[in-house]
Amino acid sequence: MIYRAPPSGVLRHVRLDTMTAIYDRRSGATHLVAEVVPTILRALSEGEADLETLARRLGTDERVALADRLDELTATGLVERL
Repeated sequence: MIYRAPPSGVLRHVRLDTMTAIYDRRSGATHLVAEVVPTILRALSEGEADLETLARRLGTDERVALADRLDELTATGLVERL
């Protein structure tokens, strides 16, 4: 599977101590997320990626955990699965 982040300007990030609020301009929804989510979104902003490519960008060997986060982000609409 290939994953893609929304186009630039669609998501608005606001850091709130250890969490981040992400406002999605398309849906009007605000998501309160842990630090790993903005990191994943930044890595996907470099371009579409499969799980292996994204794991390399993030410098992680935790493929199962990353796949779980991508499933969650896809379900919330913050990441698109192609």
